[in-house]
Amino acid sequence: MVTAMRRTQLFEIHSKTAKMTTFAGFEMPLWYKGIVSEHLAVRNNVGIFDVSHMGRVIITGKDAENFLNHVITNDVSTLTPNSALYSVMCNEKGGIIDDFVVSRLEEEKFLLVPNATNREKDYNWLVKNANGFGVKVEDISDKAAMFAVQGPKAEKTLQSICTTDLSKIERFKCASAKIADVDVFLSRTGYTGEDGFEVYVWNAPLEKPANAVKVWNSILEAGKAFGIEPCGLGARDTLRLEAGLCLYRNDIDEDTTPLEARLSFVVKFQKADFVGKGALLKQKSEGVKRRRVGLQMIEHGIPRPSFRIYDEKGENIGLVTSGTFSPLLKCGIAMAYVQIAQAVEGNIVNVEIRGKMVKAKIVPFPFYETEKYGYKRKTPI
Repeated sequence: MVTAMRRTQLFEIHSKTAKMTTFAGFEMPLWYKGIVSEHLAVRNNVGIFDVSHMGRVIITGKDAENFLNHVITNDVSTLTPNSALYSVMCNEKGGIIDDFVVSRLEEEKFLLVPNATNREKDYNWLVKNANGFGVKVEDISDKAAMFAVQGPKAEKTLQSICTTDLSKIERFKCASAKIADVDVFLSRTGYTGEDGFEVYVWNAPLEKPANAVKVWNSILEAGKAFGIEPCGLGARDTLRLEAGLCLYRNDIDEDTTPLEARLSFVVKFQKADFVGKGALLKQKSEGVKRRRVGLQMIEHGIPRPSFRIYDEKGENIGLVTSGTFSPLLKCGIAMAYVQIAQAVEGNIVNVEIRGKMVKAKIVPFPFYETEKYGYKRKTPI
């Protein structure tokens, strides 16, 4: 039986202008002009991504805060309305069900954004665990569109068509606004390492995509003065990898804990309880046996997922989970898990690439210089 591919509100636009691919059951743009040019547009100017294939779940009710604190590892009680945080959701064994951003829209209303591969799984898990809590869990993924406007000129691009003062929205803060006379929700978040906004177009169901199309076209038109490029999944992947951000099913999954993945900063053990807490406390006490690291190739070669990693004695010490050629660094980079004793910055290891041992160095995330690139950059644009 052949399963029909799913589409976003902008499929008709993408299919005419982009090289398409299949991801998480969706027909999505892989690239428009090219992965490298789109990647560099985001690092140096601004790019826009259609990320409507991701999920959007609204949690409301008097127990919304307590419920979320029970099912995720971070602490949503720290959120005020119009603020957001990054978190993971774990199973009872401490394995990561998904990673996502949670926004507090109102005192008793939250927005959770699952990865595209986990839309149904996350929703079902939330519903299952909602028993006993006074909450409503609603999947609005097909009722709203979602775009990511990323890069050092993202604010200038959006400000030219938005009446809300975007300079007052700090990182991981949010605001309701209008773009092209359409109601949107803006969150100063993203998946590229750069400054930028994720734009939620509320009234844009799949069967009536007019508002999504209007907002997309308006942002592209406004961004012409700032070098905007529409970007596909290819650049999204190289950008997130340069920034050291995990991709679910590659770098994290239900057999990986946040402590192994170097995501312990989103695990708040001081909370009374949350799913997976006991298993994570046990692992913390015993110590993790492997850890996620960054690899930058010293010798010529592009590391790919499942490539093996060896120490200087020739012993297998780990595995690559994500790898690519960095358009910015002009060399191969990778994310990998290695034995804890080897997970030391500056350590030289060998990656097996097509039967040859190629040298790489363990480096910190992100891969780029934060004073020159990314949301912390100090270099004027």
